[in-house]
Amino acid sequence: MEQRTGCLICGLAIVYSEEARDLACAICGEVVSTTAACEAGHFVCDRCHGLEAVDLIEQFCITTELDDPIAIACILMRNPAVRMHGPEHHFLVPASLITAYCNHRGEPGRKGELLARARERASRVPGGFCGTHGTCGAAIGTGIFVSLITGSTPLKRQEWSLSNQMTARSLMAIARHGGPRCCKRNSWLAIRTAVTFLEERFSVSLPVEGAVRCGFSDINR
Repeated sequence: MEQRTGCLICGLAIVYSEEARDLACAICGEVVSTTAACEAGHFVCDRCHGLEAVDLIEQFCITTELDDPIAIACILMRNPAVRMHGPEHHFLVPASLITAYCNHRGEPGRKGELLARARERASRVPGGFCGTHGTCGAAIGTGIFVSLITGSTPLKRQEWSLSNQMTARSLMAIARHGGPRCCKRNSWLAIRTAVTFLEERFSVSLPVEGAVRCGFSDINR
C-alpha cells in the first residue's frame, strides 16, 4: 500500500534517537546528520521526501546497488509520490530494468545516460494509453529498455526486432491477465516477462523476488 506513514523504503515505523548520527539517504545517498531512521535503519532526507514521482524514480535508480528489478520497482511503488495508477509507471518499468541490468553487469556508470533517455521516451506515453490505444505503457517500457541496451533504431535489424519482440511479449502477458487496468500488476508482469526475455535472448540472469504479494489492493480503484 502507499506509505502514508512510516518509512518510505520499507514501511516500518520511524524511530527517533536522542543523539544525531550521520546516515546516508536511501534514495539519493547524501549523508545527513539526523535523529530519525526507521526500525530497519533506512533514512530519507527532506529533499527526497518532496520529490515528484519521475524525479524520485531516476534519483533512486542512479544511487541504488540493487540488481533485482522487482525489488527496485516495489521500493519505488511504496513511495507516496508514485500514485496507485499513473503514467509514472511507464518510466518506472524501464528504469527498474535498466538499473538492475547495469548493476548486475558491474556497469553502474551507464545508468545515468540510459535512465535519462528512458525517461524522455516514456514521457511520450500518456496515462490511460492502455484503454484507448490497445497497448500498455508498462509493456512499452520493456521495449524502451531493450531498445536502449541494444542501441536499436528504426534502421537496425536484430536490435529493432528484439525491441519489438520484448514489447509484444510483455503486452501479451498483460492482455492474457485481463482487465480492468492495474498499473502495479501490469508493471510486475512486464518486468517479469523482461527478466525471462533477458535470460533467453541475452544470457543475462537477473535475480528476482518470488511471488509478489500485492499490498495495494485496498486502495485500487
